[in-house]
Amino acid sequence: MTTEPVSFPRRHARTQRFTLGAPRAFTVAPDASRVVFLRSGSGTDRANSLWVLDLGDGAERVAADPRALLAGASEDLSAEERARRERSREGGAGIVGYATDTAAELASFALSGRLFTAELRAGTARELPVPGPVIDPRPSPDGRHVAYVTAGSLRVVGAEGDGDRALAEPESEGVVYGLAEFIAAEEMQRSRGYWWAPESDRLLVARADDTPVRRWWISDPAHPEREPSRVAYPAAGTPNADVQLFVFGLDGTRTEVLWDRSRYPYLAHVHWSAAGAPLLLVQARDQRSQLYLAVDPESGATRMVHADEDQDWLDLFPGVPCWSPSGQLVRVADEGGARVLAVGERPLTGAHLQVRAVLDVSDGDVLVSASAGEEAAEPETGETHVYRVNELGVERVSQEPGVHTAVRAGDVAVLVSATLDRPGARVRVVREGRTVATIRSHAEDPGLSPRVTLTQGGARRIPCAVLMPTDYPRDTAGSAPLPVLLDPYGGPHGSRVVAAHNAHLTSQWFADQGFAVVVADGRGTPGRSPAWEKAVHHDFTVTLDDQIEALRDLAGTYPLDLGRVAIRGWSYGGYLAALAVLRRPDVFHAGIAGAPVTDWRLYDTHYTERYLGHPDQAPQVYAHSSLVTDDGLSSPAEPHRPLLIVHGLADDNVVVAHALRLSSALLAAGRPHEVLPLSGVTHMTPQEQVAENLLLLQVDFLKRSLGLV
Repeated sequence: MTTEPVSFPRRHARTQRFTLGAPRAFTVAPDASRVVFLRSGSGTDRANSLWVLDLGDGAERVAADPRALLAGASEDLSAEERARRERSREGGAGIVGYATDTAAELASFALSGRLFTAELRAGTARELPVPGPVIDPRPSPDGRHVAYVTAGSLRVVGAEGDGDRALAEPESEGVVYGLAEFIAAEEMQRSRGYWWAPESDRLLVARADDTPVRRWWISDPAHPEREPSRVAYPAAGTPNADVQLFVFGLDGTRTEVLWDRSRYPYLAHVHWSAAGAPLLLVQARDQRSQLYLAVDPESGATRMVHADEDQDWLDLFPGVPCWSPSGQLVRVADEGGARVLAVGERPLTGAHLQVRAVLDVSDGDVLVSASAGEEAAEPETGETHVYRVNELGVERVSQEPGVHTAVRAGDVAVLVSATLDRPGARVRVVREGRTVATIRSHAEDPGLSPRVTLTQGGARRIPCAVLMPTDYPRDTAGSAPLPVLLDPYGGPHGSRVVAAHNAHLTSQWFADQGFAVVVADGRGTPGRSPAWEKAVHHDFTVTLDDQIEALRDLAGTYPLDLGRVAIRGWSYGGYLAALAVLRRPDVFHAGIAGAPVTDWRLYDTHYTERYLGHPDQAPQVYAHSSLVTDDGLSSPAEPHRPLLIVHGLADDNVVVAHALRLSSALLAAGRPHEVLPLSGVTHMTPQEQVAENLLLLQVDFLKRSLGLV
């Protein structure tokens, strides 16, 4: 009896892109005794457990097993928790997030809407009997209390399960305390809505009222007996949620934090540590100005610490703003054409680095992640490294070419490193430059090694990855040119050209179906310079220009058949694919548009207005960058090219109206096309059968459209 090997598409789907079983979400205890993290039991197991690595004896121990805590029962997630996971693109199960006290002695987490705590030193976990469903529980810094959100209320319970009470309760429908509103979670990188005081006696709590936000309805046509979901979606040019901030004392006191919310309505970041007063970052709606505000917790008054302005927009960065232990403001700023780390008023880096995030701030240095800037000695295409920065200079912590990040406390850091030459990521615990432990990964080996070359294309030196079929001759001289598949994301916030093995697995699988695959990160993508990212201001179509420039330049080096060129993408990449076949059919002969934004007036405020402005003030900008307008297709060119539109009907980020409007406009223009609706699928496609067959159907479409069958 023989068993058919499981196909790559099936394994890719079953393992959630080979991420299941990999350790993640690390916390280092300040006393350097242990590292806390999440990991599932195997490369096909979705249920994460909470683990502790004891740095004394090197042993890994389970602190909380979701299957044991639920006694084998299935998880039951509330609508609010499902929405929170969709915003964070969380496809796992079990314990998907946790928080600890300052000493990393006590952890809390929600599981199936119930509140659990784990004694990390003892390795024991228990449930606290509180009202549910519970979302985002967080221990106080001293470990004596746990705060959590349920039914729009922020509540606090003793760590022993005593004294449960509500600190803040919604006054009306549409009001929620303690959770990030849609726009903050989706676009501002702010995934939480409350913050403990370092003294554990009070909390900063966001109050979000989405009553002003327009309501949309998302239905499931495959189940007409089910009521549509009513969602508050702040589309470009429409009202946002009204966000306030309060200081709540455990003694029942309540004080509003005051700032000019009419001018600076976006609460982008909150930081509260023992190093200084609570610190806020608030933005104007057009995101061209922002204030760093220190809060007086007693009165709620704020004072300006720093102000930023930019003629295009101001970006937000993980880990900042914050205070250094000495009380100086730490921020990332665009100065002198570079993205730099600034401590106080002094920039500590220059144009040789493009700072991406602040990872940790200590007495002696700031730990950052950064890529090569415009003045770097080498382009280091696709690489991101960890650096120590202080007044004396910059020191690289990660050495091998790849994509690196870190979590640190004291003199212990967890260094996570992905490279091109090995699958997954290696996780090392480092003390004073020496590896003291390695955290095992249970992720599956993909069984596929990308044949990828990282390079640059065109006069703009566009970062590119080129992938050839595994069995294609190494010496391509005299070899027949291959049909080309461009496989970009190509827009803001997303890099696809990265020096990491697993990032190229799907592209390699497409290459092995008989294509030369090109991935290009043109203007608008992160990691190079502020000017590179801001070149898309008021015009997304330049991202298509860069795909074409890279393609044509690479054809001089690689065997690319420019008479058979296709493009595929998801989300912004889907928009780019549809834009390519509609605007430049002289270059592109087929396209696959997955979950594409087609009318930018239908996408959210914070993202869209940052790049294109307000639709009422710049309607021509929206019409030029959109695929469809009220009058039909926007600037279509001839000849017509085959287009496959794929969209999840349950998508609440890029709603299916985008695909339907494009399809209607194509039909009105007499342009044949194919539409693949995915019932019950959101912006993610975690369902195993859907994800597998989606890849297979795309290959079939590409081969039919390019005349390869």
